[in-house]
This record gives sequence, C-alpha cells and structure tokens, in this order.
Amino acid sequence: MAFASSPAETRAPDRAGRRLWLAFALVSVLATVAAFVVAADLGRSHAIASVRAAGDSASTLAIAVLRGELEKQRALPLILVRDPDVEAALDGADTHELDAKLEDIARETRTAVIYLLDRSGRAIAASNWREPTSFIGTDYAFRDYYREAMARGSAEQFALGTVSNRPGLYITRRVDGPEGEPGGALGVIVVKVEFDRVEDDWRALGGQTLVTDRRGVVLLSTVPAWRFHVEEPLAPAAAAEMRRTLQFGDAPLQPLPFTRDGDMVTSSGAAAGRYLVTRTGVPTTDWQLDLLLPVERAIRSERGDLQAIAALALMPAIALAGFLLRRRRQAAAQRRADARIKAELERRVEERTAALAGANARLIEEIAERGRAQERLSDAREELGKANRLATLGQVTAGVAHEINQPLAAIRTYAENARALLKRRDEGATDLALDKVVSLTERIGLITETLRGFARRGDGALEPVSVADAVAGALMILDAPLRQAGLTLAVEPVPPGLKVMARRVELEQVLVNLMRNAIEALGTAPPATEGPPLSLCIDAGADSVTLTVADRGPGMTAAEVAALFTPFRSSKPKGLGLGLVICHDIVGRFGGTLSPACRPGEGCAFTIVLKRAP
Repeated sequence: MAFASSPAETRAPDRAGRRLWLAFALVSVLATVAAFVVAADLGRSHAIASVRAAGDSASTLAIAVLRGELEKQRALPLILVRDPDVEAALDGADTHELDAKLEDIARETRTAVIYLLDRSGRAIAASNWREPTSFIGTDYAFRDYYREAMARGSAEQFALGTVSNRPGLYITRRVDGPEGEPGGALGVIVVKVEFDRVEDDWRALGGQTLVTDRRGVVLLSTVPAWRFHVEEPLAPAAAAEMRRTLQFGDAPLQPLPFTRDGDMVTSSGAAAGRYLVTRTGVPTTDWQLDLLLPVERAIRSERGDLQAIAALALMPAIALAGFLLRRRRQAAAQRRADARIKAELERRVEERTAALAGANARLIEEIAERGRAQERLSDAREELGKANRLATLGQVTAGVAHEINQPLAAIRTYAENARALLKRRDEGATDLALDKVVSLTERIGLITETLRGFARRGDGALEPVSVADAVAGALMILDAPLRQAGLTLAVEPVPPGLKVMARRVELEQVLVNLMRNAIEALGTAPPATEGPPLSLCIDAGADSVTLTVADRGPGMTAAEVAALFTPFRSSKPKGLGLGLVICHDIVGRFGGTLSPACRPGEGCAFTIVLKRAP
C-alpha cells in the first residue's frame, strides 16, 4: 500500500529547507577534503611499506649474489697453497709453468688476477704475466694483506690496485714450508676479486646498491661516482693510514651526497632522488649492504589510487546522503502510515492466532491418534515376530524325527546282529555290537541336543575340529545303511592333523545328511558305470578345506536344484524337506558355503567349503 504525504508536511518553510541544504553542502566539502588528506597519508604509508618489503627481498638476493662470489673465490687460496708448483716456485724453480697454470685458473674461475709473493713480498708469478701491467717483480710488502697473512696465516683487504688502478678484494693465504723442516713461511698466495659482474647483477634488482666497510667507506656501488666515498667524515689518523698503505689510492674519501631522515635518503648529484634504505649485514665479513629503492613514484601512485578510490566512494555516499535528506521530510508521514499498518497487522494477527489455536488443538488430537496407531503397529510387529519364531520352531521340531531316524536304524541293525550273535554264543562280536548300540544311543542324545541348540540359536563359539574324526563319526552312523544298500563309499585319505573351524557334532550331522541322501538317490536308479557310485573327497587349501560328497545317481533338474534349500519341499515321497535346509544353515553358521552341482542322469555333488583352522 502507498500513503501520500500529509498537507502539514508539504507546507514546511522554504527557509528551513535552504539552511538544511547549505549545511549538507558544507559537510560534503569537509568530508571530501578530509578523505583526500587521509588517502594521501595512507597512500604514503602503504607505498613505503611496499617498497620496504621489496627492499627486504632484493637485499636477500643481493647478499646471496655477493656471498656466492666471495665463497667461490675464498676456496682458491686454500687449494693453491698445497699446489706442488707453488712450493717449487718459492723454492727457486722456474715459474713459467706456474704462470700458465695461474692464468688458466683465473680464466676458468673469472678471477681478476692470481699472483704469488715470496717471503720478502715480491711477486714472482702471476696470472697476468703476459700483460704489460704484469705484477711480476712488484714489491707488495707494504700491503696489509701481505703483512697480516705472514703474521696470521690469512687475510682479506679491499683496496685499489697500485698497478691496474682497479678496486677489488685481495684474499691471501700464507704458504708454509714442510712440517719439521727449517724455513717457516715461504710466501703468500694472493687472489684478487673484482665485483663488476656482481654490480651488474645488482642493477637488475632496481634502485641503487652499495657496500660499506666497518669505517663507512663505500667499497662497491652500482653508482661508480659513490665509490670510495664515506658515510661520515673520517678521523685524520684513519685517513692518513689509508693514504700510507695506498688502500684507496688518491680517492678523495669525501662524504656521500646524502641527506638522511631515518631510513629515507635524499641523494644529489649522480642518481639524484629520494630513496628508502634497507641495510643488511653481509655474513662472514664486516661489511654492510645498503639497498636504496626510489619511493617518490610509488608514493605518488599509491596516493593517486587511494584518492581516486576515496572520490569514487564519496560520490555515491554524498548522493545517498542527499537522497536520504530528501526523504527525511517524508519520514514522519511514513511513520504515521507505518503506525496504521501496524494496527491493521495486529488485528489480523489476533484473528490468525485464534485460527492457529484451533488448528493446534486438532493437531494435538491427530498426534495422539498417531501414537495409538504406532502402539498397535508395534503390537502387530511383536505378534508377527512370535509367529515367525513358532514357524521356525515347527521346522526344527519336524526335523528332529528326521535326524534321529538315521542312528535309530543303525541301532536296530546292531541290536538284531547282537541277538543273532548271542544265539551263536559269539561273546566278542556281541560285545562289539552292543558297544556300537551304546555309542549310537549317545549319538542320538548329541543329535537331539544339537537340534535343540539350533532351535534356540545358542551354538557357542567355533573351535578347531579334526576332519578325520568328523568323517569317522559320520561313517559310523552310515555303516549299516551302506551295507544294506550294498554300496562301498570311496573316501580319500584325510591329511594328518587337518582341522576346520566348526562344531564336530554338527559337521558330522551335515556329512550324514548328505551321504544319506546320496544312498537313497542311488537306490532309486542304477548308478552310472564310470567311477565309484558314492565318494567323499577332501581338498585342503592354504586357508580353506573343501569336502565334496558325490554320487552317480539319477541327478536332478535345474528346477529341482533351485528348490533344494526351501523348507518342506522334497523330491522323496516321505521326505520333509528339512535335511538340506538344516545342513545349509549349519554350514553358513560355520562361516562356510554349501553348494550343489547336479545333472540329470549324471548324479549330484554337494561341496562344503569351510575355513581351515590355524
């Protein structure tokens, strides 16, 4: 719904409106100025932080380049002091071969010059022996790098070459005579390192790079005009000592044309500009590396970007503020309209609440009815479970008679044999027959207990069962039926000690059922001529044992095989259809499988696969 403004609001004085708009314009101008000032300050800070981060990274790279060159060149004197040609030259031998060797080494390692000083400080061999400015014959005894090497064994000195007039780092190592022989120090090997390639690599990092020693003298720099300047004026004594040793030749040793402000430097003359300085110590030396990165362009760029962002942000903000100011005079009317809408909504909420209360009562009644239906469903499920358990118990009860008939038939046979043997007064044979009757009677009790356990599903844990004992027990029960049927069971020898995970009585029960079924099948039709009519094969694998009961009877069709494990379905006239069902369940509880393979006219084979006992 839309509501129009009230007449009272539209008649507001124009004077108040003009004052309001003037105040709005003033605030907008002040906010714009403040935003530009803050953006400029933030841009400067952000630019400096960015340049500082870039300086840290570039300083790490610059030091890595310098250290790589230093470490490579420091290894040369250590190797050369052990060179036989060096020792021979110091011992007075011809130095021509040593000159050529030093020339090759300097060329391969990109070293400025390598030369050998004798005990007095005179150069007797040098890699620049071919050049007009060869060092051979020059006396360097006044150099600190010679005197310190003779005194301490090694030295490093940055200086200006007296012959080449090129700066470089002189790395020296004393050559000592053989241990135990007189003579002491023989001379000094000197490697001069120039850093032109290092300075070229530094230029690729951007900005300007310089290295100062512990006295503040600039040794290396990407700006040649800064070389051999100092950070602070030197003391007269230190300057005089440098002049005496010609370390920096006749360099003026004047202060750098820098004006410092914390870590900011303003340079005049060569490479003039404003820089941010990142200072880092050079490991394994007393040098300091300063990386100067220009900041003015970065500051201008960051300031311009942030001020543009501020302007872009302020424009919609000012426009939004103007829009809100325009809407301010309509706010009162809108509030009154909202009050009317609120009252209407409250009335409708009351009506809706009453309707929901009735719906809630109906929902509670439906929930109660659903609870009662759930209780009836639970009762029905319980009754169904009871009916299912009774049906299973009926199957097992019917199976008891089926399982006991087998040993009962054997008992009857042995009892009749015992009566005949008594008439013959054959006491030994009679006792043997009666012993078998007693054994079979105990077997009936065990079978009954086993079937009772099957009914209540409390079979206990599996245990290792001897396959030979189980086969022997099954054959004892089937001895009479086999003789009555005139059949001979072909049994493969059982490997000694072979055991499976099962329960003995139930395993014997399965074997008796399978072989009894085979005997009955062989009685309905003449067996095939090939192979034994009834056989029991045992195959022991690494993890499993396979027992196969095979007959050469009439076999079965595919439809009959499919219904073998269905309760109360049997192909025998008086069969209950429970024997194979029970056998299949027993083997399944052992963790094994029972599978048939039958063909009409060729017989059947039932294969039991059980886990082999460890």
